[in-house]
Amino acid sequence: MDHQSRLSRLLETDWYSPRRLLGSPTDFDFQGDRFIPNRSLMNLDQAHGLLTNTTKEFRNPNFNDAYRQKVAENLNLDSEGKPFRMLVFRGSPKSRRKSYRLIDELRREDAEALRNSTEQIQRRRQLPKKEARILDAPNLRNDYYSNMMDWGRNNILAIALGLELYLWKQENGEVQKLLKVTGEDDFPTSISWSQDAKTLAVGYMASKLQLWDAETSKLIRNLEGHDKRVATASWNHWNGHILTSGSQDKSIINHDIRVSNNVTSRINAHTAEVCGLKWSNEGNLLASGGDDNLVHVWDHSKMSSSKCLHRFRDHRAAVKALAWCPYQFNVLASGGGTQDGCIKIWNVQKGTCIHSVDTKAQICGLEWNRHHKEILSGHGFSSSGDGQKLCLWKYPHMTKWGELQHQTSRILELSQSPDGLTVVSAAADETLRFWEAFGPSGSGDFVSHLDGLLSLKVSPIR
Repeated sequence: MDHQSRLSRLLETDWYSPRRLLGSPTDFDFQGDRFIPNRSLMNLDQAHGLLTNTTKEFRNPNFNDAYRQKVAENLNLDSEGKPFRMLVFRGSPKSRRKSYRLIDELRREDAEALRNSTEQIQRRRQLPKKEARILDAPNLRNDYYSNMMDWGRNNILAIALGLELYLWKQENGEVQKLLKVTGEDDFPTSISWSQDAKTLAVGYMASKLQLWDAETSKLIRNLEGHDKRVATASWNHWNGHILTSGSQDKSIINHDIRVSNNVTSRINAHTAEVCGLKWSNEGNLLASGGDDNLVHVWDHSKMSSSKCLHRFRDHRAAVKALAWCPYQFNVLASGGGTQDGCIKIWNVQKGTCIHSVDTKAQICGLEWNRHHKEILSGHGFSSSGDGQKLCLWKYPHMTKWGELQHQTSRILELSQSPDGLTVVSAAADETLRFWEAFGPSGSGDFVSHLDGLLSLKVSPIR
């Protein structure tokens, strides 16, 4: 072959860019750059091994130089049997990159297998047929507006029964009476555990708000500010010294429990009793619901100005049930009373309603499932017969996945265990019912391991 022919073939190769730009374009798997190496086309493990190889050469006299050279060449081939290149600056024609397409296919197959396995788990998981446990709760007040139960991170359930407040330990079933109010005109109306589960905030019918040490059963201090019953309270998740309370006097008060003058700000935005309060998981937003059918969202840095971030007017009855989504920081769920019966999902970043579901029943509690994308609703009165049950909804489409019948009377409120597997419902028939609604997946009919322990109302809370 003469010199002119060899030069002509060189100019027609893919890697000689000036000639290629004059001819027809070549289709590449990966569009690259002539000066910047393309990491997706390089075998970094093989390159690292060659660069860092510290093995000393051992010359076996039984093999000649030609054999050793052949072995060295074979060891330095890439996955396609071509000379290995440490740096690859651009893609080669599609017909020459089968190995990388194979890797992409394997990745897609792995992703599809993971998706299928997740769907199979979802299909196998079933709701329990009945309660895992029932506790007798005598003198539990049949009051929609109060919040008389809370399950702390210490795995202790606090419950107000008439004039008394009890602590129930799930691990051993031990019951402890924390306090008893003297006088028939006063009793606990709201309960809230602090984030560290060392302090219990207790609101009263006669406008008191107290902090109790759960370990020593001693009163820590009284917090002033309200002049009517304290129906709800919520601790800030990040600023553990901030406690927010809502009252029948229509006000919301932020308390700093570290200082003697505990009131840091007072908000009078609702025109009726404040019966729902919930701080977001990040501690930067507060949601409030009231008997005026309104939901307010507050920015913690602007609460002293009494100017809310959003005001939602879509509910047609009192809003007590509020719950922040644990996996989407800007999503809030709210539930309305008997004349409304709607679960509404809000995007608080945009101030819009994402979903609205008419449950046709009073919504007394909402709890997000931290293990699956679901939300559980507890229902009270209903004019259409759809009340007195728990409903599980798939998020984000809000399709009903199942129901748990309460049978005897309306549900008053819900609370969730620290591990996020069990939900307890307080009902007007003076019972606490424990449901493993958020439990792990299983096959066949899901039957709780506690089903045989307590199937009747035989275990008192006191």
